Amino acid sequence: MNISIVMPKQNILVIGSSNTDMVIRTEHLPLPGETVIGGTFFMNPGGKGANQAVAVARLGGQVAFVCKTGSDIFGHQAQQLFSEEGIDSSYVFSDTKNPSGVALITVDTHAENCIVVAPGANAHLTVADLKHSDRAVEKADIVLLQLEIPMETVEEAAVMARRLGKKVVLNPAPASKLSPRLLESLYVITPNETEAEMISGIHIVDGASAEAAARKIASMGVPNVIVTLGTRGALVFDGTDCEIVPACKVQAVDTTAAGDVFNGALVVALAEGRSLTEAARFACKASAISVTRVGAQSSVPYRTEVDIFNQ
Repeated sequence: MNISIVMPKQNILVIGSSNTDMVIRTEHLPLPGETVIGGTFFMNPGGKGANQAVAVARLGGQVAFVCKTGSDIFGHQAQQLFSEEGIDSSYVFSDTKNPSGVALITVDTHAENCIVVAPGANAHLTVADLKHSDRAVEKADIVLLQLEIPMETVEEAAVMARRLGKKVVLNPAPASKLSPRLLESLYVITPNETEAEMISGIHIVDGASAEAAARKIASMGVPNVIVTLGTRGALVFDGTDCEIVPACKVQAVDTTAAGDVFNGALVVALAEGRSLTEAARFACKASAISVTRVGAQSSVPYRTEVDIFNQ
């Protein structure tokens, strides 16, 4: 008789930003001082934290989300969306003094984009708010963070989670300098090439330099480093061995939330007990599907889509 052993589902906590994305598609991105006549305009829920929380939920993860929105129509819409996606929004704070965050996004015909973010309430997610979310941190097994909220809050969240024995995953975007206190609290860091260069000081031009950057970052106190390389895939360094996980070949139309989908998928796979390399492979598949669609959260795939996806 075959006995199937089912691992208990681990809890994932995402702490980060929630925005409303205002997107215009155009033939090319404007140069400084240039006015470009665009095409389609649409609004889409976004923000790195919210994108990643939605990705976790759609890919089968059990997820709670800590963020701060304005007490306005965008904030109310975000709360409703989180509920519809099956995200535990018990720790979503409403700011009566500051508006919800918004992002102005331009996407060209090559699927490249430029983004300007007005953080709004995201910039006011404080350490005090975090202390009111301590129960969420206690219940979590994995905590996923990004850098669209105050750095002080990110650091405190990472230190708190590490102290409680949680696995802390940091997507260090947008690119910023990181303190030793933060780096030493992490289990995994997932920079792209630009972010890896800023953290390591090593210019990335190929696989060898990406590996050198990953090793340098690991020497700063992070046991596991994944450098995302766009169309080349992801470089995975587990503190000993280094491996390139190739990207899936697809026809990209919009890369806006590809990194967020990658990170959401990564923590789902880690929560299911997969190895770092296996988790990165699953994340590459999920992010590949997302770039074939327009928008941020509207591009996030569901688990069934990733499971049947073949490049």
